[in-house]
Amino acid sequence: MTRQEGGCHCGAVRFAVDAPGEQDEPARTALCHCTDCRRCAGAPAVGWTAVASTTFHLLKGTPSVYHSSEHAERSFCPVCGTGLFYVNEAVLPGLVDIQTATFDDPDAFPAMAHIQTADRIGWMKNAHELPEFERFPEG
Repeated sequence: MTRQEGGCHCGAVRFAVDAPGEQDEPARTALCHCTDCRRCAGAPAVGWTAVASTTFHLLKGTPSVYHSSEHAERSFCPVCGTGLFYVNEAVLPGLVDIQTATFDDPDAFPAMAHIQTADRIGWMKNAHELPEFERFPEG
């Protein structure tokens, strides 16, 4: 992996992730179905990319932080509201979890697993079977 950048919808917050060093774990990616992630994002699942905090750099702006539990901090853009980062030293020490879709090239971080499926919305189990349209369907 080379340096990857990303940011919020309006561009007020920008960040970068450097290629991991030998001492750092490679990025881990997942689609999270937990109730907390779903409610914070307003989405049926959230894609996350966990990187070593030593490889993460805030380039522009100051995210707002919401403490969604005793140890969890969720960062988001104070201007447009885009969810950005999750830090929880009790559960994920030394890692910053970044919402994958906020990277300029989210394809650089394909999901490796579904997690917290005990909380998954029932209809999401078969969502891959729904009809697909490249754009809004006509009629």
